[in-house]
Amino acid sequence: MPERPYDHKEIEAKWHAIWSQDPKLYAPEENSTKPKYYVLEMLPYPSGTLHIGHLRNYTIGDALARYKWMRGFNVLHPMGWDAFGLPAENAAIDNKRHPRDWTHYNIGEMKRQHQRMNFSYDWDREVATCEPEYYKWNQWFFLKMYERGLAYRKTALLNWCDECQTVLANEQVVDGCCWRHDKTPVQQREMDQWFLRITDYAQELLDATKELENQWPDRVLTMQRNWIGRSEGTEVDFTVEGTETKIRVFTTRVDTIFGATCLILAPEHALVKEFLPGDAKVKAMVDDVARKDPGNLEKDGLFTGKYAVNPYSGEKVPIWVGNFVLMGYGTGAIMAVPAHDERDFEFCRKFGIAVRPVIRSADGTLPTEAEMTEAYVEFDNGVTENSGQWSGLPAPDAWEKMTAYAEEKGFGKRAITFRIKDWGISRQRYWGTPIPMIHCATCGIVPVPEKDLPVALPSDVEITGKGGSPLRTHPSFAKVTCPKCGREDARRESDTMDTFVDSSWYFYRYCDPKNSDAPFDSAKVNYWFPIDQYIGGVEHAILHLIYSRFWTKFMRDLGLIKNDEPAARLFTQGMVVLNGAKMSKSKGNVVSADFMMDKFGSDCGRLFELFAAPPEKDMDWTDSGAEGAYRFIGRVFRFVTRNADKRAAVATGPVTDGDKRVMRKLHQVLRKVTEDFDTRWHFNTSIASMMELVNEIYAVEADLSPGVLPQLLDSLVLLFGPFAPYVAQEMWEVLGHEGPVFRQSWPVFDPELAKQDVAEVVIQVNGKLRSKMSLPFGTTQEAALALANNDPKVTPFLEGKSVAKVIYVADKLLNIVVKG
Repeated sequence: MPERPYDHKEIEAKWHAIWSQDPKLYAPEENSTKPKYYVLEMLPYPSGTLHIGHLRNYTIGDALARYKWMRGFNVLHPMGWDAFGLPAENAAIDNKRHPRDWTHYNIGEMKRQHQRMNFSYDWDREVATCEPEYYKWNQWFFLKMYERGLAYRKTALLNWCDECQTVLANEQVVDGCCWRHDKTPVQQREMDQWFLRITDYAQELLDATKELENQWPDRVLTMQRNWIGRSEGTEVDFTVEGTETKIRVFTTRVDTIFGATCLILAPEHALVKEFLPGDAKVKAMVDDVARKDPGNLEKDGLFTGKYAVNPYSGEKVPIWVGNFVLMGYGTGAIMAVPAHDERDFEFCRKFGIAVRPVIRSADGTLPTEAEMTEAYVEFDNGVTENSGQWSGLPAPDAWEKMTAYAEEKGFGKRAITFRIKDWGISRQRYWGTPIPMIHCATCGIVPVPEKDLPVALPSDVEITGKGGSPLRTHPSFAKVTCPKCGREDARRESDTMDTFVDSSWYFYRYCDPKNSDAPFDSAKVNYWFPIDQYIGGVEHAILHLIYSRFWTKFMRDLGLIKNDEPAARLFTQGMVVLNGAKMSKSKGNVVSADFMMDKFGSDCGRLFELFAAPPEKDMDWTDSGAEGAYRFIGRVFRFVTRNADKRAAVATGPVTDGDKRVMRKLHQVLRKVTEDFDTRWHFNTSIASMMELVNEIYAVEADLSPGVLPQLLDSLVLLFGPFAPYVAQEMWEVLGHEGPVFRQSWPVFDPELAKQDVAEVVIQVNGKLRSKMSLPFGTTQEAALALANNDPKVTPFLEGKSVAKVIYVADKLLNIVVKG
């Protein structure tokens, strides 16, 4: 067979047409005796079309899936669509197009691109969360949570745009203003909201992060632990002067309470309305907190004119409102101890509030207020002072005794608080899962009977972005008969669910996507779960990944599943950047997937994205880099096609030096790529080693005997299988083989052949690196020292000195210790 040039368009069109005819190509085996492997990339939002920034996590997951098939696993690799959400409503407003039409069109476009890329998905398991067949089970889960007291309704503050006359999601607040009206500041309004009691699982969610260590990225676990935010401390009641009203504060350092010189309430605290009814500055603070990160706010405050009594000292302290106090943490009220807290110090100095040190440092220092220029916070080993009967105690002892005193006297107790708060799932939007509840004037709030699920979204709605959700006024949706008493004027809940509900359990539905009687068959889920490898962006660490862990634990408690965590292993890939900036359609700096496939081909795009950087790091897309990957594929393709006929030749003659060199390199590369897949996922160095192999092949090609070609050609093609499936399949056929490459056995390396010829030995002088030498394995200390003594990088550090000691670790290190 003559050598052929590499033509990606011809090869990819050919195999795309063939593979499209087999819907079961990537389906897992039923009742398989093979070990299972569930690999999953986080499902995408169908926002339009794919660009190459989207492709990276799919490419990583696809390479892993193909490798696991070749290693003999029964692989589940599905795909679906996180299809509800605000962009569809925005498009409906801008284009006068129904969200369903916009969403389905985008799903079609993105699916076409996924299939053109030949990602190995079992499309028979495809799920779209906007379909009633899916969101019916969102509603079913909600009812189960409601039955168990995990779903409840309460009043909460929401973002409000006066111009739109509607509630905004946090994502729609841009620089403190409405996303559609950039001159209209967002305000806060109280409205009734539905919540899920995720706090009931806070401790378990925190404790279980220990089990995920070394399986999930440390960064993700740290973010989750910080988000859950467990704090142990003391709750203490201060009494408002002249009243019976109590203000409960939570503090982790009750031993500093004699240094509390004021109380500070969050602007949203219920007592603020009572103390300062209708105050414009308070309202401005509430709105300001909604618009900005409280941690970046310039501290501001307002004296309420009220005082509270410290239950330990009997001292009156002023009650203030402060914009840096969060209603969502602790009790929404703090005791300010400015001498020992940086935020409190900054606030109290600004407003002229006293600063009183009450902890003496470990070296005995106790500064006066006038001497303090910053808070003294390194006081864990300090001693209490100016603290009544507890003065002179080590701070930890004072904490224990003062907490016990509060419990004895009935004005406080030990407490644990969490930063994480219950999950508010209400959205005053149309394009989401309707919350399955009914409001009846006689019966109150009544759940929709399970037999009436799903509560389906009406299709005949007009979406304007004004006046709230169109579900509120839709006649056939809003008006409903109460299932409990039969009143015909009951009102259906018009809020829809947060779209994170949809993505909290979708990966279970893939196991049984067409089940109309249950969310899934438990036996099927128990076979596949937990997910063996989950892949997605780190930006999901504290929302999707916490919510999905909560949902898994709830389903376990329902008896539906056996696993405690959704995913055994998590991998967070780096971003694809262009000219140093993250790709974004809004920035106009994207390279479309179709453009990339037209110009370079799917295989080239995959190979370059895996080669350009370690998968956990950001990579910079460059056309020149893609062109280099294209040339590499072309070199391999030309070598295989021009040698394919020789593969069947009868082996004659002796083994050549070229044979030995190439076979040793082949087995070294096989070992490296295998180990990279099984451990580090350093696909960039895997592909680099494959490039070295091809260079070696070209260098000795004329000296290769027919005897090595069958193994060399077959192994080279199989190595390409996970990284460049189109060209691998074409080369497999050229070599006379049948069947999909990913269904072949992964080539096994020979440990003897894979041994390195030489070891890289580090040469040090007095422990400092001076050189490196490539030495035959087993080189003696004497031989290594002789070579080092003649190394021009080493000799300047030995001249005029005597050798005091030599430390030699065979095949690794030679350290020459000199003096003089």
